[in-house]
Amino acid sequence: MSDSFIPPSYAPKLNLYDTQKAIGLLKRLFEDTLGGSLNLRRVSAPLFVEASTGLNDDLNGVERPVSFDIPAAGRDAQVVHSLAKWKRLALHRYQFSVGEGLYTDMNAIRRDEEPDNLHSVYVDQWDWEKVLAPRDRNEDYLKETVRTIVECICQTQATLRAMFPQLLSLPLVERQVTFVTAQELEDRWPDLSAKEREDAWVKDHPTTFLMGIGGALKSGRPHDGRAPDYDDWALNGDILVWNPVLERAFELSSMGIRVSPESLDRQLTLAGCDDRRSLPFHRMLLSGELPLTIGGGIGQSRLCMFFLGKAHIGEVQASLWPEGMAEAARQCLSKAHYLAKALCAIPGVSLRYPGEYFHEFVTELPRVPEVLEALEQHGILGGLPVEGGILWCATEKVSRAVLDETAAVVKEVLSK
Repeated sequence: MSDSFIPPSYAPKLNLYDTQKAIGLLKRLFEDTLGGSLNLRRVSAPLFVEASTGLNDDLNGVERPVSFDIPAAGRDAQVVHSLAKWKRLALHRYQFSVGEGLYTDMNAIRRDEEPDNLHSVYVDQWDWEKVLAPRDRNEDYLKETVRTIVECICQTQATLRAMFPQLLSLPLVERQVTFVTAQELEDRWPDLSAKEREDAWVKDHPTTFLMGIGGALKSGRPHDGRAPDYDDWALNGDILVWNPVLERAFELSSMGIRVSPESLDRQLTLAGCDDRRSLPFHRMLLSGELPLTIGGGIGQSRLCMFFLGKAHIGEVQASLWPEGMAEAARQCLSKAHYLAKALCAIPGVSLRYPGEYFHEFVTELPRVPEVLEALEQHGILGGLPVEGGILWCATEKVSRAVLDETAAVVKEVLSK
């Protein structure tokens, strides 16, 4: 199942249809709020760009783009990884002024992504970019923009909770943003991995902007990879929140003030990418033809996961997954409902909660100690005793025969 997992006691807050309704509302609300707050106008974005332009983002430098030829045009194209560089060129071509910006509904394919709870080969995000005055190319402006985006997130969550009361059990996003650098985290926890540092910090600081990503830290290693030709590594970062469902730090946005001609020149050399200097986009940037900008990407599926309390990205988007991962999920769901139906057919047994559930559920039933003892005598690991009932769990690994035997043992005990 790759690195995917289902948290203990996980139960979806919304059923399938309400999930789709909430996703549609969430996307409309957030992009309107973001556009108004940052003075952004929506523009149409390309699904693919010409391979020779240098416009496609190189991400960590090892991901392979999906490439294809267009015979009628006599050109080779690449499906975008993101639109960080394209947006900056668009601001130039569309003649946006200082203080104005754009946002797009970006769809991408990242073929080398390792699917898990948070990652898919299909990527959907709001990509945004805004023209800066030279005086605003500083850390204070970056931080103020982060606070504005977090406020947009909080406003969207408030409306969703009003429309879908099932979401009220999820915690509110912390409006107060804590700012910390990747170097500060490495200094504090030098023996932890980058992701472990994030988890340790964000658990106590549930809305964090982690700054300074891409350049080498004192250890000689970067906190995480970042292409050298869009963010300035000294003026960028990730918006992280604490995810209570997955109990880990959860990235919602990667963003930053973009490279100037000077910082691009420096970062290309540091990254060993001097060969890019001859590409059309990079020539324009190095010569000062492109505007100074700030921008980023905000994950649509990530935001949906977080707001709707979902455990896996596959619950909020359509993509392709390793067959073992998808089949295991189907088996968990099917067997849990099979067991619940068999148990609730026994007089005296009923579901405690009528809502949606995945692989765990609680039944009301009498004589809990006797039931669990009888199951143990039959070599069956029973559920967890709770007040007045049992919390059951059925995974893909348990056979139908064991489920049938479980129900038979419970029926025998309660019929005495």
